[in-house]
Amino acid sequence: MVDTVIVENERAPISAVSWGAIIAGAAVMAAFSLLLLALGAGIGFSVIDPWASGGSITTTKAATVAGIYLTVTAVLAAALGGYVTGRLRNLWPGVHPHEAFFRDTAHGLVAWAVAVVLSAAFLAPAAAALTGKAGATTEGSRLAASRSLGQLALHDRSLSDDDRRALAAVASALATGQPTTDGEQAMRTEKRVATMLSFWLVASMFAGALAASLAAWEGGGIRDGRYRYGK
Repeated sequence: MVDTVIVENERAPISAVSWGAIIAGAAVMAAFSLLLLALGAGIGFSVIDPWASGGSITTTKAATVAGIYLTVTAVLAAALGGYVTGRLRNLWPGVHPHEAFFRDTAHGLVAWAVAVVLSAAFLAPAAAALTGKAGATTEGSRLAASRSLGQLALHDRSLSDDDRRALAAVASALATGQPTTDGEQAMRTEKRVATMLSFWLVASMFAGALAASLAAWEGGGIRDGRYRYGK
C-alpha cells in the first residue's frame, strides 16, 4: 500500500511596507510641491512691489498671503502623493480593516516625510545662496551710498540737509557697526516676517502630513476594493 503525501504550497509572506509605493508617492509629492511653489513665486513677483510705500505693512500682509499659499500647496501636493502611495502599495490579503487603516496612513506619513527630506536637501543650498547674496547686496548698497555721499562732499558739491543727515547716519553706522534708524526698522520688519513664515511653515507641515495620511488611506481602500468609483 502506497501512502500519499499532500504538500500544500505556503503563501509567501508579504511585507507590511511597500517602499516602492512610498518612494513613488514621495517623488510625486516633492515634484508637485516645487511646481506649485514656482507658480506662487511667479505670481507673487508679478503683483507685489517691494519698493511700494508702507513697506512694513505690505511685507507682513505678503507674508500672510505667502503662508496661506504655502499651506494650500502642502495640502494639495501631500494629498496627491499620499493617494499615489496608497494606490501603488502591495495588497494585504486577510489583513483586518483596522490594521489596513494603520498601514495605509503610515505609508502616507512616511511618504510625506521622505518628500520633506528630499525637498529640504535640494532647497537648503539654494536658500543659503540667496540669503548670502541678499546680505552681500545690502552691505554693498550701504557702502555704495557712503562712497557716493563722500564724493559729493569731497568735490564741494551742494548738499541738502537730507543728504547731510544721510551721510552722517551712514558714517556713524560704518564707524560703530550699529544699524541706522531705517536699518533698525527694516530688521524689525524682517524679524516679524521671519517669525510669521516660521509658524506658517509648521502649520503647513502638519496639514501636509495629515493630508498625505488620509489620502493614502483613501487610495489603499480603492486598491483593496473597499471603495469603488461611482459608489
